[in-house]
Amino acid sequence: MTSSASLASPDRTGTSVRTELLVPEPAEALAGLLDLDPPSAEEPIPALWHWVYLLERRRQSELGADGHPTSGVPDPPGPGQLRMFAGGRVCTRVPLRFGERATRTTRAVRTTHKQGKSGPLTFVTVRSEIEQRGNLALSDEQDIVYRPPGRSLLPPLRAAGSTGPVEPGLELHVDPVLLFRFSALTYNAHRIHYDQAHAAQEGYPGLVIHGPLQALLMGELMRRAGVPLVGQEFAYRLVAPAFAPQRLTAAPVGVGTAAHVHDAAQRVTATSTLLPCNSPGSSRQTER
Repeated sequence: MTSSASLASPDRTGTSVRTELLVPEPAEALAGLLDLDPPSAEEPIPALWHWVYLLERRRQSELGADGHPTSGVPDPPGPGQLRMFAGGRVCTRVPLRFGERATRTTRAVRTTHKQGKSGPLTFVTVRSEIEQRGNLALSDEQDIVYRPPGRSLLPPLRAAGSTGPVEPGLELHVDPVLLFRFSALTYNAHRIHYDQAHAAQEGYPGLVIHGPLQALLMGELMRRAGVPLVGQEFAYRLVAPAFAPQRLTAAPVGVGTAAHVHDAAQRVTATSTLLPCNSPGSSRQTER
């Protein structure tokens, strides 16, 4: 089990801080989900696998009807708002290491209100920075969208039509069991991923496949192909909802520094690109 030196309770500044000893067990569990041999204790933690570490573990009484905390980072813009995951950016500067403590600091850095076709929308960008050995190891920005209840689904952020035959890539058969396991590994209690009735209540035709799971699939495609993720910003967008059960395929685009996720109907549901961490357009450069 991971040991925690400080809990992830937001302070008065709206910042959440958590420190843990990074042990191999969460990585072993994620490797099992992906049908991989786990990394050894001497190897670095694979890029993007930080999503199973330094997690908030909120009390049951702090969760809302949808399974999400009713307060914290980010603080929901109002009661009953429905939460959607739109995308994010991860800049990995140095790999995380097993057997050493790491500290995650999380805060909301941007909030934007817009009027969408389905009604008012609130976009919140949450930034986490993870330090190890006193140095910044990675930064992780996640874009969250809130919409009022009782509205139709948010339209895709980008048209997600069929792209024709999909290039050979990395496949993952996503069923309710895998969704349940990934929810447990990431301590994500959002009911749209495992409760069919609640997913229908939020307007979805099936169980929703996690956005980070699709991002991880694209990152794994690159990592296993030998594309370096350290020193790079992995930027990803969820362009259309994907529902289980079905087989997803992550396929390379161009020279391998970009990837798409395709569903069983060959529709693009997620996209990703790599960009050097300090280049114009990266999250560190565009933070305001």
